[in-house]
Amino acid sequence: KAAFINFISDEEWKSIEPVSSWFGPSSFLMSSMSALFKLSMWIRHGHGYLTENLGIPVWGSYALFGLATLFLGMVLGLVSEVLGADLTL
Repeated sequence: KAAFINFISDEEWKSIEPVSSWFGPSSFLMSSMSALFKLSMWIRHGHGYLTENLGIPVWGSYALFGLATLFLGMVLGLVSEVLGADLTL
């Protein structure tokens, strides 16, 4: 507590350089990190719902999320190929 008060009263904060725009709260990088944390919380809640409310074993929940990840990867790959093929014509 004393160190913080001295930091303010001695104006040591003036010697600290500002945060780079890459790490600012509204930057693309931090917005992306926020989205990843929100996604991880959604996955955690989904896992809890599957195991606690529906009674699916933990390994079954992992298998469902793994299959969903594979399916999403295949769909994104297909979309990428279709869009890539249209762009080269």
